[in-house]
Amino acid sequence: MIALDTNILVRLLLKDDAVQFRQAHELLGRPETYTAPPTVMLELVWVLETENFSRNQILQGLRALLGLPNFKPKSFEALCHAIKWYEAGMDFGDALHLALSEGDDVLVSFDKAFGKIAAQHDTAPAVQVLRRSKK
Repeated sequence: MIALDTNILVRLLLKDDAVQFRQAHELLGRPETYTAPPTVMLELVWVLETENFSRNQILQGLRALLGLPNFKPKSFEALCHAIKWYEAGMDFGDALHLALSEGDDVLVSFDKAFGKIAAQHDTAPAVQVLRRSKK
């Protein structure tokens, strides 16, 4: 299995550099199996967001990658959960942190918006939001 860096996936989706797009496209066209760690997928979404891709465009890109027969990202099930929650409006980083916390009792955060959207989707684990204590 061959691990890919974020910049390979970015060039493939952005198509903003013709030479690198062609190289990435040819690479993934080879009869090899490719993977990427969750950190690469997180960085990929961050780069696409900074390039002003809409959430829908990012979701299309992620699904296109996951649809490639020779691309098998690590933590695939967690990634699928994160994509589902991202589609529902959750920040992708939060969604991925939550999905990778599967099996834990709870994910504790100060982020009220994260806690609210997680509760709306009955996530596992649940997100517990710490309240500010009054001094």
